[in-house]
Amino acid sequence: MTIATDDGTAQIDHILVADTGIFVIETKHYSGWIFGRPNDRYWTQTIFKKKSRFLNPLRQNYGHVKALQALFTLPGSAFIPIVVFTGTAEFKTEVGQAVLKLHQLLSELSSDRPVVFDEKKMTYIVGRIEMKRLGRSIETDEYHQESVRRRVRERMVAGV
Repeated sequence: MTIATDDGTAQIDHILVADTGIFVIETKHYSGWIFGRPNDRYWTQTIFKKKSRFLNPLRQNYGHVKALQALFTLPGSAFIPIVVFTGTAEFKTEVGQAVLKLHQLLSELSSDRPVVFDEKKMTYIVGRIEMKRLGRSIETDEYHQESVRRRVRERMVAGV
């Protein structure tokens, strides 16, 4: 789903609203070896001798969490970021607790957490997200892709 932000758009793979919080889930389908640490700007995928860099998905998901937080006046602790690798990738570095393989997701979602929302609040949250999401279309996807390209260009010019 895509939502507008102050500097473009955010395209969020999955949002799960539960009584224990709002799970913001970024999915990556990768194979090979994955090298990266939580604070690295980029991670590396290695398949045989071919290396490919990609944006640290924790950073990417941080942007998604911030975009959702802007819709609400909820504490930051209500948002639970998770990155899930669905492919056969093998982590070769300590990627962080919020990065999981698909088989670990159910256990993470059902882990013991305090209840923070009642049913009425969950209904409100889902409704607000639905109200703020952009319509699903080719135009929305193209708008998001251009938004990402623009932000990347701006960061390159700024040397960030």
